[in-house]
Amino acid sequence: MAEYIDEYYTLSKPSEGLFKDKGSKFIAKAFPVSSEAEIKAIQEQLRSEYHDARHHCYAYMLGANKKVFRANDDGEPSSTAGKPILGQIKSFDLTNVLIVVIRYFGGTKLGVSGLIQAYKTAAEEALRSAEIIKKTLLDYYQLKFEYAAMNEIMRILKEENIEQMDQKFDLTCSVTICFRKAETERVLSKFDRIEKLKIEFVETK
Repeated sequence: MAEYIDEYYTLSKPSEGLFKDKGSKFIAKAFPVSSEAEIKAIQEQLRSEYHDARHHCYAYMLGANKKVFRANDDGEPSSTAGKPILGQIKSFDLTNVLIVVIRYFGGTKLGVSGLIQAYKTAAEEALRSAEIIKKTLLDYYQLKFEYAAMNEIMRILKEENIEQMDQKFDLTCSVTICFRKAETERVLSKFDRIEKLKIEFVETK
């Protein structure tokens, strides 16, 4: 079975880079993100904040498997902006990252190679000044069980060193647990023999 990718590198917080050429100013803003809705909200905020800029070019990548990505030239010649920005996200081996490069036009055209270099360098500057962190995808599950099963469940949680939260111990008990996504199948199989145990998926994050 193929190994599940549950580790990735991303940014700990937003960062910024700047590149200037022939009067044009390229302001690169890099953000840690987790969804396309979050990306849209950031873009709207930047368009409002830098409403007088000529272009808002961007690229993003989402997911530990890096299968969701997009590059946008926002009116610049095709592949001169979005692709070089995305290239830097790939070059730094990052995901769950959005980079927007805001261009103020200085009156002199830079040409295709000049634009590619400008957007690449601005994005690179933003990532060079960023704090890059390693994250692990965790699966969260809620266990619901009868009090009689408590000892056996607690023994498994202790053996596996599984983090617990939101515990409720009564006649019927519940506990939310989390562990590495790559371990999900193996961990859940440990609970197979416990009767009247309900396991509900909560989220992955």
